[in-house]
Amino acid sequence: MKVTITTNGATATHDVEPRLLLVQYLREVLGLTGTHIGCDTTSCGACTVMLNGLAVKSCTVLAVQADGGKILTVEGLAQNGRLHPIQEAFWEEHGLQCGFCTPGMMLTALQIIERHPQPTDDEIRCGLEGNLCRCTGYHNIVNAVKRAAREMAVQPPG
Repeated sequence: MKVTITTNGATATHDVEPRLLLVQYLREVLGLTGTHIGCDTTSCGACTVMLNGLAVKSCTVLAVQADGGKILTVEGLAQNGRLHPIQEAFWEEHGLQCGFCTPGMMLTALQIIERHPQPTDDEIRCGLEGNLCRCTGYHNIVNAVKRAAREMAVQPPG
């Protein structure tokens, strides 16, 4: 099947198998390996991307379901060689260790901040429920999301 998808601002058309998962499309067809494959069951959130403005787990979305859609991956967060405030906050607040969950955490954080521009700890923790981190214990991730929200309120990205 033919799909046309805009990913990180670039539109491309490809012939894909109807059963190809979006995460496989991103990694294998587009070469965007920042989106990680963790569990294939929506349990871990490592594959989270933004699809049409919503955080989705790309291991359970077919590429054909994204046809005509707009995707943002972790590679698309940085602009003009500058880290996005979320990326900067994860760095500054030590919100990552091994980094495997980080791309999904960052894109989930973007949705949290869009929904709650000044998120509370509870809103952040609730929003991150579908993303697992086996290294950090979440404390620094919560701090990173709060810091990013403050930075984005002062200087909106873009």
